Amino acid sequence: MMQPNIKIIEVGPRDGLQNEISLLPVEYKVELINQLSETGLSHIEAGSFVSPKWVPQMASSDEVFKQIERAPSVTYAALTPNLQGLQSAIESGVDEIAVFTAASELFCKTNINCSIEESIDRFKPLINLAKQHHIKVRGYVSCTMGCPYEGDIPQKNVLETSRKLLELGCYEISLGDTIGVGTANRVKSLLTLLKKDFSTDQLAVHFHDTYGQALTNIYASLDQGISTIDTSVAGLGGCPYAKGASGNMATEDVIYMLHGLGLSTGVDLEKLITAGNYICNKLNRQNGSKVALASNEQ
Repeated sequence: MMQPNIKIIEVGPRDGLQNEISLLPVEYKVELINQLSETGLSHIEAGSFVSPKWVPQMASSDEVFKQIERAPSVTYAALTPNLQGLQSAIESGVDEIAVFTAASELFCKTNINCSIEESIDRFKPLINLAKQHHIKVRGYVSCTMGCPYEGDIPQKNVLETSRKLLELGCYEISLGDTIGVGTANRVKSLLTLLKKDFSTDQLAVHFHDTYGQALTNIYASLDQGISTIDTSVAGLGGCPYAKGASGNMATEDVIYMLHGLGLSTGVDLEKLITAGNYICNKLNRQNGSKVALASNEQ
């Protein structure tokens, strides 16, 4: 049964921009976040405190957090994979942090150079420190529908990894379809399993649109009672495992669908389209939102 109020986690300034080729100056990122803050969004992932050697696009996250105009109704979050990153995030005044692992052992070893269990162990001191500073922690689980190295992922892997993150102190788990191979039936099957152990308010979904299934998968998740959805303005970001394929689902397209279903988001679609057009112009790329493209033609 669909929930009447849907929360959007806007990941464009982080997950979106970190996969873009163009390196943006701080003022462009700040302006994007400021525009997003005026749309009615309640949660914006504004940066990532990772090594600039690995993610050059996020090198200026500390400056971004210092310069944005914070709206009191918005939570400004950041990805922090280690204690050093968390210390920087705390100094920058983040409202919330996110940690990430995967349901695939090979993906974990290839991307963060450790096993799933080791990644969980690394989070323990990080989450303890966050709690001391009264900072909420959100957990990401990648490859919940499939892995570029292992193929199909057993659903019990997703269940076990999600449970460990919740037991550590994450308040919510974002289920990531990293390579976009999920379909509605698989989404329904996975969520049916997870709901036996977790409440729907502990779960969120993060679909990539590589195979054009993201919107359908989001609808299937809504039908299972999920009320938190990760999206990226203008469809920022690509899928690093499928050359030329689309990655993150455009926030504008999801908002259009949700409003069409009579669900409440609190988001002004026109302001959102304006923000998406702004950043696409700065990136010199086409807007990845079909709704924005259609609106721009009118």
